[in-house]
Amino acid sequence: MKFFIDTANLEQIREAQSLGILDGVTTNPSLMAKEGIVGDENIIQHYKTICEIVDGDVSAEVLSTDYEGMIKEGEELAALHPQIVVKVPVTKDGIKAIKYLSDKGIKTNCTLIFSPGQALLAAKAGATYVSPFIGRLDDNASDGVDLIYKIVDMFGTYGIRTQVLAASIRHTMHIIQCAEAGADVATCPLDAILGLLKHPLTDIGLEKFIADSKKMGK
Repeated sequence: MKFFIDTANLEQIREAQSLGILDGVTTNPSLMAKEGIVGDENIIQHYKTICEIVDGDVSAEVLSTDYEGMIKEGEELAALHPQIVVKVPVTKDGIKAIKYLSDKGIKTNCTLIFSPGQALLAAKAGATYVSPFIGRLDDNASDGVDLIYKIVDMFGTYGIRTQVLAASIRHTMHIIQCAEAGADVATCPLDAILGLLKHPLTDIGLEKFIADSKKMGK
């Protein structure tokens, strides 16, 4: 399973990249605003900087909601850097835009997926990734991880090559559950990724190793 980091924070992206396990980045307008990145020129430069830090795909989201606006923005974003993946919402115009961009050889990430049917339409249109939002489903008393299972199973049945990118991950256990469900990618906060390193027995074992080495005069 690939690991993407879901942030616009450059320090966190650099830290994740330094681990040697980072495969890409996802961002959105809310994450940009959280980091104080506003204005078209600043946002464009921020995307370019992210692409210079990481080696993999970087999802950049269109802001338009109409077909013409989406394809215009999508082409402009794709022209910024070869690593850019155009992030498009799963609406009727969004599906049309994904088809257009995919036919042009532009990678796309269909976002705000909450059902297998939405994922299927996006895949049929040629999306590179579909992004089911598991945390938001959990917030609304639905099983987000179960949606990953259903989409992975459906894509496997029909040999669909679109990658399932588990998004809206809230915590470390979500990552493990998505891996068990067969997600191709998990996009996560840095804390959730670092949480995979934590286990009390590791801490206890390390403390014992250190204590024993001191007894040996090391």
